[in-house]
Amino acid sequence: MTVSAKILVNVSATDSNALDLGTGTIPYISNTTYTISDGTGANSAEAVFADQRTLTTGGNEDLDLAGSLTDGYGNTITFTKIKGIFVKNSANSGNAIEIGGATGNQFINWVGDGTDQVVVDEGGMFLLYSPIAAGYAVTAGTGDLLRITNTATSANATYDIILIGETS
Repeated sequence: MTVSAKILVNVSATDSNALDLGTGTIPYISNTTYTISDGTGANSAEAVFADQRTLTTGGNEDLDLAGSLTDGYGNTITFTKIKGIFVKNSANSGNAIEIGGATGNQFINWVGDGTDQVVVDEGGMFLLYSPIAAGYAVTAGTGDLLRITNTATSANATYDIILIGETS
């Protein structure tokens, strides 16, 4: 299998303010493209996990990054490094989801502590990318669980997830 990916981030914002004799406008633009090629090292990856998942009301799941996920062809993926995490919460979910905070064997080197969580509101998204060779290390059996939690008490939550990383 050969992996290639491109992450495109385009942020365009405008700040306008009415002045005495006109309107002042300041544009803010940032365009970034990351190209990921097959292999190991900086800006490289060997495996991709992508899925749309649904969590029941108040439920959670621990994604085992080292041995229980499968790629689109049914092959088991055992990540040793995560280079990118993308999570998009459905605009129809009606609630937030949380990323992180597994009760044990937490995949935590992308946050400060095992209890840390990132909240992704309804219709929102989370993107993390490490271009360096080290990426975010996955340690099988002790540091490989990425928890996703549905914060709602009355609705299911559907989210898309893409994980990009190395396996060797």
